[in-house]
Amino acid sequence: MSHKFEVSAEPRTVQGKSASRRLRRDGKVPAILYGAGEESVSLQINHNHLMLQSDHESFYSTIITLKVDGSADQQVVIKDMQRHPVRPVILHADFLRIKETDKLVLRIPVHFIHEDTCPAVKSGGGTIVHYLNSVEVTCLPKDLPEYVTVDMNTVGLGQTLHIGELPLPEGVAVYALTRGGDPMLPVVFIEAPRIVEEAPVVAAKGKKGAAKPAAKK
Repeated sequence: MSHKFEVSAEPRTVQGKSASRRLRRDGKVPAILYGAGEESVSLQINHNHLMLQSDHESFYSTIITLKVDGSADQQVVIKDMQRHPVRPVILHADFLRIKETDKLVLRIPVHFIHEDTCPAVKSGGGTIVHYLNSVEVTCLPKDLPEYVTVDMNTVGLGQTLHIGELPLPEGVAVYALTRGGDPMLPVVFIEAPRIVEEAPVVAAKGKKGAAKPAAKK
């Protein structure tokens, strides 16, 4: 199911670190809107509202409707979000305007399905090893997927799925591959179980082939 997100913002007239700290104390997040050949705009957003939406994984891979007081609604994507290293606090957010005719470059999650029921794991005893949980893609806004799905039923025991083999929708490409990246970069691998052979147990024997008795004290 596709999620729809709306973020309400107000123009921000004050700049600087001191002003940003005051905004955060007042429950606001300093933000910036840029891109599409237009001037950058400084914004402030209600912290709790933004935090609630940012808890959704698809918030970072979906086109967002940005509502700015005094301006028409704009279609944007989140390009960066700075968080406090310890406390659950958003420090700053960057929004990028999009144009229907311009391709986006955005990182989207990879979802692995049927991990517990795939034959290589259930009957083959394999272990799934993940190398990538997200991938940077490029596409027109209308083609942007929320995530890429990898069906583990299609991966065999001892097999590696490479980034060049990801099942992407039409019009979507792995950005690194459009720049000459390695299509053999691993995404997921099913490792075969290791077989440990036990060394044979040989009983110690005496001269006549009988087991040697224990030494007397």
